[in-house]
Amino acid sequence: MLFNSLTFLIFLVCTLGLYYTLPHKYRWYLLLVGSCIFYMAWRIEFIFLILFSSFFNYYIGILIEKYNSKGKFILTFGLIINFIILFIFKYSIFINHSFMALYNYFNIPYPIKDFDIILPMGISFYTFQATSYTIDIYRKRYKAEKNILKVSLYIMFFPQLVAGPIERADRLLNQLFLKHNFNINNISTGIKIMLIGYFKKIVIADRVAILVNTVYNSPYDYSGISFIIATIFFAIQLYCDFSGYSDIAIGCAKLFGINLMENFKSPYFSKTVKEFWTRWHISLSTWFKDYLYIPLGGNRKGTIRTYFNLMITFLVSGIWHGANWTFILWGGLNGFYQIIGDLKHKFFKYIGFNIKNKYINNFFNVFKILITFSLICFSLIFFRANTVKDAFYIVNNLFSDIANISNIQYLYNISTELGLNIFEILASTGCIILLFIIELFEYKQRIYITLNKLPFIIRFIFYYLITIIIISMGVFSNAGQFIYFQF
Repeated sequence: MLFNSLTFLIFLVCTLGLYYTLPHKYRWYLLLVGSCIFYMAWRIEFIFLILFSSFFNYYIGILIEKYNSKGKFILTFGLIINFIILFIFKYSIFINHSFMALYNYFNIPYPIKDFDIILPMGISFYTFQATSYTIDIYRKRYKAEKNILKVSLYIMFFPQLVAGPIERADRLLNQLFLKHNFNINNISTGIKIMLIGYFKKIVIADRVAILVNTVYNSPYDYSGISFIIATIFFAIQLYCDFSGYSDIAIGCAKLFGINLMENFKSPYFSKTVKEFWTRWHISLSTWFKDYLYIPLGGNRKGTIRTYFNLMITFLVSGIWHGANWTFILWGGLNGFYQIIGDLKHKFFKYIGFNIKNKYINNFFNVFKILITFSLICFSLIFFRANTVKDAFYIVNNLFSDIANISNIQYLYNISTELGLNIFEILASTGCIILLFIIELFEYKQRIYITLNKLPFIIRFIFYYLITIIIISMGVFSNAGQFIYFQF
């Protein structure tokens, strides 16, 4: 059941109506049943896998708390089982194909035949959410929940089930069972946040996806400027698709009086790659920081070890995003960016580099934003390319026709070959500009908070405009699946 479908909207309205109609003690049961229905609308049989994950991690939490002296052993066992399941469904085909390619390279017969496994939607997200629950019980951050169905709801809560935000039990678990009275402000705020999410996904992401897919699915038919345009548009598509999902999830939960963590904070206005990763997919970045980077030693064991820990963390992040060498290269490249950024920071600090002039400093900040965005876009070539071969072909030909950048006729000709007509490109660009204006406001706080301080007429015009744009320019036929569903 996709957020950008009429089926979901009907499901949401019905669930919301029943939620505020039922007595408080039955409401969380409704959310649990609704979450099961939501997930089974994709594939019925995989409900048993997520229920197993919920029940298994519930018992692991109970055992860790009961047998404290053996907590580390029990936790380790739990983590191994969780990640074996994730490995089987997500990485077994990748590993098999990698060995198959290696054997073929040396002309050695490969004994294992090719096979296919369906990747359960959201398995990476709910596995991470479930394992954080058991790890935090081991760390004594909270006590194990004694009701198995309550743990199941925490792991399966439908707004953030398949693509996050990846919540922690200390934030979400108790919220699910508090009494939430019908509050018109929660309804209003939830709808406003969801509107922004739908604007990002339906109007921008699904439209520019046509251009991105046209180029990246047939890279050998295109050249440099086309690659640059497609890569920039993919950066916009990826952000709008994923942050759009997060906005819809956060807004949807708000309708029920439940607050999910903010997952994006205007990441493309970051001045360094390090800052970017504090603003992009925050729930995943903090998960890797708390459960991988810091346990590895973080920055507490010297510079070389810090850089090693950074690289391991980003390589694992790359693998988490997808079972393909392209994602591993993407993760490694971002780890390399972090190391170079830290070295640059230390060098500037050593030489005492500091810009005191306000206007020069502002100009320098804009320059840093552009450089950071360019670095992120370059790394996304590996994220989006279908194969490593395609990725390196695009990189090698990225500037192959850059001499024609000032040739208006040339630019017009290639723009007509990218899958969108001129009107669609101009309309998409206009919507992207509107988005970046919104992002400027959201750099410090959510746009709806800023708008709440302004007169009613301004708020009405803004949300009316967003609604009209969604209705008139949204891609509704063959609604696009969210990119992060594959992870």
